[in-house]
Amino acid sequence: MPIAASNGIDVYYEIGGDPAGDPLLLVMGLGAQLTAWPEPFVDDLAGRGFRVIRPDNRDSGLSTSLDGVPANLFEAMADPAQAPYLLADMATDLVGVLDHLGIDAAHVVGVSMGGMIAQTIALDHRTRVRSLCSIMSMTGAPDVGQPTSEAMTALLTPPPQDRDGVLDRSVEMAAIIGSRTHPPDPDETRLRAGAAYDRAHRPEGGARQLTAILASGDRTDRLRRLRVPTLVIHGLQDTLIQPDGGRATAAAIRRAELIELADMGHDLPAHLWTRIADAIEKNARRADG
Repeated sequence: MPIAASNGIDVYYEIGGDPAGDPLLLVMGLGAQLTAWPEPFVDDLAGRGFRVIRPDNRDSGLSTSLDGVPANLFEAMADPAQAPYLLADMATDLVGVLDHLGIDAAHVVGVSMGGMIAQTIALDHRTRVRSLCSIMSMTGAPDVGQPTSEAMTALLTPPPQDRDGVLDRSVEMAAIIGSRTHPPDPDETRLRAGAAYDRAHRPEGGARQLTAILASGDRTDRLRRLRVPTLVIHGLQDTLIQPDGGRATAAAIRRAELIELADMGHDLPAHLWTRIADAIEKNARRADG
């Protein structure tokens, strides 16, 4: 599929749905590839008339990887200039995809780190965002959205080096951060993790992306100046970005709608796909109206 070059970064993306439909940009989270979006969920959005665009962020999937570039979390937090890149750079990458496709403005939906990137697109490229949806994400403020100790330990544990170890870790991580009332199926998690490993396994890229998150700082004051129809969705069982991260995001953005889901963790459980798609569509139509 096509690759859009921006600032020396090649961004791989896939596109589906009605070519004449309203463009909907889906931005995935930390270390995840575009294939992490559940296909039935994507198909549902496409069936609602959207032109669905799914990119691989830099340092994940088939987009440019900055292999060999070191990432020191603590140095970058003290001096953002020490980070290999920031969320603003990742946002610019995706605006480059819109440029490549000749799209003036899109509805933008992001999960986790993708929500942070989506927020940054709306802040740095305001005319390019028709509506914003931030899912299981946060503002970057250090006092909200912090992981539990168990989730933090799992996040910072060095990744396994072999395929079987990576699959085992994926199952363990899903059990820690996923929904407790609708836990991720271990066999399905292992299958998806194996497919992701075979497509593009880039553990060092995740470390650089995490550095970008921490070095980019707090967006709260800037979010207060946003004037774009905004939807914030957060699971009350989220242990990786706890629910106060979503609440702070909604509180910062003028007239943002907050939907808290009691039976969702840091995942997209299948039983909620339709409800989430309904909310995304409603927010997009609010923008169009």
